[in-house]
Amino acid sequence: MRRRDFTKYALMGTAGTIAAPAIAKAQTTFNWKMTSFYGPNAAFYSTGPGSAKDLCKRIEEMSGGRLKIQFYGAGELIPAAEGFDAVSSGTVEMNYANSYFWTGKSFAAQYFTAVPFGLNFQGFNGWYYDGGGKELWREVYDRFNLVPFACGNTGVQMTGWFRKEIKTVDDLKGIKMRIPGLAGRVYKELGVDSRLIAPGEIFPNLERGVIDAAEFVGPYLDRQLGLHKVAKYYYTTGWHEMATTSELTINKAKWQSLPPDLKAIVENACAACNVISEAWCQKNNAEAYEDLVKNQGVIAQPLPDDVVKALRAATTKILAEAVEKDPVTKKVHESYFAYKAKYDDWADKSELVYHTKIRRAI
Repeated sequence: MRRRDFTKYALMGTAGTIAAPAIAKAQTTFNWKMTSFYGPNAAFYSTGPGSAKDLCKRIEEMSGGRLKIQFYGAGELIPAAEGFDAVSSGTVEMNYANSYFWTGKSFAAQYFTAVPFGLNFQGFNGWYYDGGGKELWREVYDRFNLVPFACGNTGVQMTGWFRKEIKTVDDLKGIKMRIPGLAGRVYKELGVDSRLIAPGEIFPNLERGVIDAAEFVGPYLDRQLGLHKVAKYYYTTGWHEMATTSELTINKAKWQSLPPDLKAIVENACAACNVISEAWCQKNNAEAYEDLVKNQGVIAQPLPDDVVKALRAATTKILAEAVEKDPVTKKVHESYFAYKAKYDDWADKSELVYHTKIRRAI
């Protein structure tokens, strides 16, 4: 090789070595805000494995600090119920909540948190990731300038706490119960006076007799509120929320401004928190349930079959009315329950057999 050729290639190599760090330094960094429906220190939702704060931390670490997110709990920047509109308008970039809080915007939002007598955790994830659920969720939210993600899950919730035993459907009539969303509407069909009460107010209202029953989440978080101290009848497997999904919403224009690698980081961080949060619930709920029953005098049992059948009939009626009124809800409903029919058939051959036979084999 002639000297001038050697010099030319050597200089090209040197230029390449110098240019790489310059390109890295030129990468855009983003400083975003995330608001939340939940308070800044709310267990599970704001703090702990798979929570909103954990999601922010994972995104920042995975991006090498290129996407930093400042978290604000409910009331710190905006009121809890204003997160949807704040992200839609671009006031903030992100919000953490549950989609069923926004059924006033679109009833179809209900399906992306939980539907009474709907899919469990495994089933919902199958529909969301591989059954068209994610695409439908984005379609529903697109007209609000939002991009949604599943980013957490409580697993199956409990039916709730009652001050008196429920033996028949008639026992529900006249009961005043803290229960949000669609489940509250279903209970009203059976004569329940359903009310929406903030988590921090559930215990004092139940203690004073302002309400007779209350639903919150599951054994661990319910015990934290002290509900077992004022209501001893704990009805288990929640017909209303078989798996309760948390959502992250991002302003559409802000989402589109991210480079592909940061988009991938956000999606994968959400997927990680979705699984990690549910695992946290499994472990902590198992321990809390054992304590409540063995040490706290709680009477834990499923609802009577006749009550469950009545609740299911009321749910079917309300969902049918919603589907009839709104083509968007109809499209989501048909996708959700078509997937559920196939999943249920498979679950009968796999999970059900495991739980009823294999797990109990001696």
